[in-house]
Amino acid sequence: MAAQLTSLEALVDALLARGYRVVGPTVRDGAIVLSEVDSADALPYGWGVETGAGRYRLRERADWAAFGHAAGPQSWKRFLHPPRRPLWTADRGGDGDGDGFTVTEPDEDPVRYAFLGVRACDLYAIGVLDRVLGGVDRSYARRRAELFIVAVACTEPADTCFCAATGTGPVITAGHDLALTELVDSGGAQAEPGSGGAEHPRRRSDGVTYLARAATPAGADLLAALPTLPAPAGLVERADAAVVAAADRMGRSLPEGDLRDLLAGARDAARWDDVAQRCLSCGNCTMVCPTCFCTTVEDTTDLTGDHAQRWLRWDSCFDLDFSYLHGGAVRTSTRSRYRQWLSHKLGAWHDQFGESGCVGCGRCIAWCPVGIDITEEITALAAEGKGS
Repeated sequence: MAAQLTSLEALVDALLARGYRVVGPTVRDGAIVLSEVDSADALPYGWGVETGAGRYRLRERADWAAFGHAAGPQSWKRFLHPPRRPLWTADRGGDGDGDGFTVTEPDEDPVRYAFLGVRACDLYAIGVLDRVLGGVDRSYARRRAELFIVAVACTEPADTCFCAATGTGPVITAGHDLALTELVDSGGAQAEPGSGGAEHPRRRSDGVTYLARAATPAGADLLAALPTLPAPAGLVERADAAVVAAADRMGRSLPEGDLRDLLAGARDAARWDDVAQRCLSCGNCTMVCPTCFCTTVEDTTDLTGDHAQRWLRWDSCFDLDFSYLHGGAVRTSTRSRYRQWLSHKLGAWHDQFGESGCVGCGRCIAWCPVGIDITEEITALAAEGKGS
């Protein structure tokens, strides 16, 4: 089922009316970030981004496109797999025993999220998390079961994007309820220079066309309730061509061949020393990655010792304590920690989960403080392997 959607406002309002908490892209602190929205007015109309290795900047567009931007510093992971959440609380003196404790688990928030604007790479990343966490994390499974996804086709990849090389985009294939393709009409109304900003009133229908396609019964039910027009002749073909063209414009790629074998044979490669001299071990790459899922637990208590809590929070393999065993850390050098991350992401992940842990979103490239490029590093390892 395909139709021309005439109002993003109606889409957001319909999702809110059905009890969803709508999460979508917004402009804040000089970036496109994901946040709960109560109106389509909060979407980043007229904003795009410029990215590079260690670089991310907002730029004003010459149109009113709401999704004319690439991945920001956040992924949808933070709403399904929160950065920090309580596991239990313990209070001294339970059941009349002054030496005992009463342990209670927190009530699960019965939140129903609707994600608006999920790109193909992030859609694939959610599928990866489903396979990793869906069967072992009840909290994740509950959030995921209630999720409604409005995907948006990518027609303008950033300089750091390489999802075409990982086979995870830019074409939207599965895992969504409703898919939009945003097309800017060359003859439509355009923004005046300097008119950008969330406070500027915008005519969101001017010069922009949205092709909507339902992928599930829930998506079809919602689309039937929205203001639409029959898709004009050639609109579907134009939308599909725009996505194919986006794949051809991606400037980054990955080496051909089996990356698992490549990384397994590169354990002692000199390239690890090169990257270790640049890497800060800050863990930014794991924090912005849409598939990194590692966690740790931390226990806290008050000064009296009568009240304690256990929390689950994100962790990173770049943290020195991440590999700590009795007597010390296993991976003490930056070299070994970077090698662990890259080898797991592109190699050992296949052995554990049957697929790669990289979806080609490019976040780790843009948000690395020193501009380390995962595609450059794996290409260098491949070249070194061929030369040995």
